[in-house]
Amino acid sequence: MAADVRVLDELRAAILRGEFAPRQRLVEAELCERFDASRFAVRAALQALEADGLVERRRNIGARIREIGIDEAVEISEVRQVVEGLIARRAAERVSDAEADELAAIGRQMHEAVAAGEVAEYSDLNARLHSSLRDIAGHGKANGIIAQLHGQMVRHQYALSHVPGRSKVSVWQHQAIVDAVVARDGDAAEAAMRAHIASVIEALRASSSTPA
Repeated sequence: MAADVRVLDELRAAILRGEFAPRQRLVEAELCERFDASRFAVRAALQALEADGLVERRRNIGARIREIGIDEAVEISEVRQVVEGLIARRAAERVSDAEADELAAIGRQMHEAVAAGEVAEYSDLNARLHSSLRDIAGHGKANGIIAQLHGQMVRHQYALSHVPGRSKVSVWQHQAIVDAVVARDGDAAEAAMRAHIASVIEALRASSSTPA
């Protein structure tokens, strides 16, 4: 069953924006009305999102948003640590002068956002930096893996971005990645990326032990 690209993209974007809560039921009739789509198109989109790990189907319940627990989030981050380390190394080996200048500019903007207390802007710049590294690396398989894992992690990443003091720690980790890539030092770039994601894993584990 081939998914309608528009319906699939719009539904995925709504999920990633947090417009549906974990375990919330996805009622086909409501989705048809919301996205002005046929039931066939909605079912195909749900099937594709199930394959991406964003949606799950249960007998007598139907489709619902899949909830990602801390343990699974840690496992996903461990995979990211390896794959994004590869991406950082490859970016350092392939970066052009213009791309290096762009990465350095993003790094400066991230520091400015942290100094101004602009959490949302910092989060956007964070995503832009990682996206730029993926573009520079040009590793199709690795980029595909990261794109899928990002969708499953987006809620936890949003929560971590709002932990007090988290951005002041991560901004220097990102700066280390930028410096290594700009210097064309593949070993240092991979090590810096792995250290950054190790910090993410530590923060995830800490969040699971924090009283509500």
